[in-house]
Amino acid sequence: MNPIPLVHASLGERELAAVAEVFASGWPAGQGPQGKALERELAVRYAAGGAVAVSNCGAALHLALLALGVRPGDEVIVADYTFPAPAHAVRYVGAEPVFADVRRETGTIDPQAVADLIGPRTVGVIAVDTVGLPADYAELTELTDRHGLFLVEDAACAVGATYRGREAGALAPVACLSFHGRKGASSGEGGALITTDPLLAADARMRSSFGIGSIFDQAQVVGLPIPEFTEVGYNYKLSDIAAAILRVQLGRIGELLQRRGAVAARYAELLAGEELVTLPEVPDDRTHAWQTYMVTLDPGVDRAAVATELRAQGIGSGHGTWASHLQPVFDTKQTCPVSADLFARNLAIPMHAELSMDQVERVVDVLRPALRTHAGGGAA
Repeated sequence: MNPIPLVHASLGERELAAVAEVFASGWPAGQGPQGKALERELAVRYAAGGAVAVSNCGAALHLALLALGVRPGDEVIVADYTFPAPAHAVRYVGAEPVFADVRRETGTIDPQAVADLIGPRTVGVIAVDTVGLPADYAELTELTDRHGLFLVEDAACAVGATYRGREAGALAPVACLSFHGRKGASSGEGGALITTDPLLAADARMRSSFGIGSIFDQAQVVGLPIPEFTEVGYNYKLSDIAAAILRVQLGRIGELLQRRGAVAARYAELLAGEELVTLPEVPDDRTHAWQTYMVTLDPGVDRAAVATELRAQGIGSGHGTWASHLQPVFDTKQTCPVSADLFARNLAIPMHAELSMDQVERVVDVLRPALRTHAGGGAA
């Protein structure tokens, strides 16, 4: 049978046509016409003071912390159950990530865990919309406002998701997006910083281009402008090729998310009543972008064996995401028991907008017997 990949980007003829236009324009590099148009469209979409297109979400997180003035010795509370990009970004600026445990039902950062971790060196919080599900921003905003802390939304997985009617990416004063190949809107790689503060956006945009701003803009000036490097910047620009692809993808996001949502609904229908898995929960006040579909296995199921069996039959699978505090790079004595348990028991199964319902049914047809074969004590 044909393989069913875990992830697959929905890129086609419209995206190719947009790339051809960039080739014809003669400006494929960053911060050109397509990048500027993308930033304008993002600012409108999120009713933001500014949007900065960058090479990836990790770059957006780094630029956000620099613009917010985070310094060595500061502590930033980060969601634990996630790809550890937020903690890496905190380390980039010499500060210390402090890991907050998550809510078992959603895998999103637990506001009570955040409250318990606030100390004299705490300057802010990075919440994560876990694999596409927004965190509890009403509680987080009240908490950070009360303590005078910044709040950053890592919406890397959640483009198109909503919380109380507002779109992910507009749920905190600063938000960071990803357009990686597995996201709902993708240019292969890419990201954006979205903020209510136009000055913060300008700071991030300047730093994203080695601290000298747009070479494209300078090329339009009559004469010979010679920029000066007045501070250390970074090469975090998003190419105009990627920006052109994203302008098409963001125009399709409703369609693509609808298809992902249909896949999630079919999984839920087919796996209803399966006692060896717990299905993902979506609270009534939010919607899911379904970057990933993760089921939580019964403690007696051998997850590695189930994944091996799925892959042997051409079906993609993965562990889900990470309990960041357990990663050796951070060398922390902290414990986040809920995150650690989810990290040990979650299994990601194929989720993307190109899945057919026949493929979804085949995934479940293989998964069900594999669960029983590899449950504790043998077949159930």
